[in-house]
Amino acid sequence: MAKMSEEVIKAIGNYKPALVATADKNGMPNVSLKGSLRLLDDERVVFANLRSPRTVKNLQENPFVSATAFDPATRKGWRIWGKAEIVTSGDLYEKFKKEYAERGTVSHIIIINVEEALAF
Repeated sequence: MAKMSEEVIKAIGNYKPALVATADKNGMPNVSLKGSLRLLDDERVVFANLRSPRTVKNLQENPFVSATAFDPATRKGWRIWGKAEIVTSGDLYEKFKKEYAERGTVSHIIIINVEEALAF
């Protein structure tokens, strides 16, 4: 894992929603909008999976993931690359499940172990 710079950490909090890109075992891409993506610590981000079965299916086959978000007015944003961990139980999962209960069922949370990050 790689520690994210302060610039990336700040940008993750400022630019949402994020676009999360995955690919299946054959390389077929999928991009999904994630309003729940947030910083977990200086090496990981996390998001709730509410209505994106293809995101989880792809990550089960191929754990590599990229995410990005930006502000079109300022043309500033962030991008990360890493490896995903699918979580279906535990304190963090329960926290997301409770927080997003009104929007739908949280089937999984995804933790991205960041391997590379940049702010732009």
